[in-house]
Amino acid sequence: MSLSPSELPLFPLNTVLFPGTRLPLKVFEARYMDMVRNCMRESTAFGVCLIAEGSEVGAPAVPHEVGTSAHIVEWDMAQLGVLHVAARGEQRFRILHRATQPDGLIRAVVSWLDEPATTGIPQHFADIVPLLRAVVSDAGADAIPEPHDFADANWVGYRYAEILPIPAKAKQKLLELEDPLLRLSILHEFLLQRGLLKPAA
Repeated sequence: MSLSPSELPLFPLNTVLFPGTRLPLKVFEARYMDMVRNCMRESTAFGVCLIAEGSEVGAPAVPHEVGTSAHIVEWDMAQLGVLHVAARGEQRFRILHRATQPDGLIRAVVSWLDEPATTGIPQHFADIVPLLRAVVSDAGADAIPEPHDFADANWVGYRYAEILPIPAKAKQKLLELEDPLLRLSILHEFLLQRGLLKPAA
C-alpha cells in the first residue's frame, strides 16, 4: 500500500541512489549542512535525485523526478566545516511539486513508489547470483550493507545497478523501472555482452 505524499528536502547529486545502497557524502555547503543537522536531530529522511540540469555545487540543480529517500546512519566532522556522512537508501519516490528556499535548498512534495513483494530469481537468470555473491563478499558489509537477499530479484537487480560501471542516466532508467524481472533481464543481457556471464549451452 502506498504511503501518503510527504515533504522531503532534496540533495541533487551526479549519482543514482538505490534502495539499500550505502551512500557516502561530503557536505560543506551551508544549505546541506543545515539539512543534515535537521535530519539527524529529527531522525528524518532526505531525498536523493540524479541531477538532470546543473551541478552539485552552486545554483540549485534541476533533479530527475524519481529519486530515493535516505536516512543518515553515520557522521563525522574531522575537519571544521566539512561533514562526512553515510546515508542509506530506503524508498523510491516521484516528485509531485518542488520549490527552492532562499538558501538554495530544494524541498519537494513526493509520492512514494511501491516496491514489489519478494520476487524469486527465474532459473534462466540464476547464473547472475554467484557473481554477485563474490562481488558482495569482496566489497564487504560496509560497502554493501546487510541484509543481503540473493533470492530476491528486486534486491539483486538494485545491487547490480548500483555497482556496474554504467552511465548515470542508464542507472536512472533502472531505478524508475517498476518490474524487477525486466530490470534483471536488462542487467543479465549487459553481463552477457561484457563476457561476465557465459551464454547458456
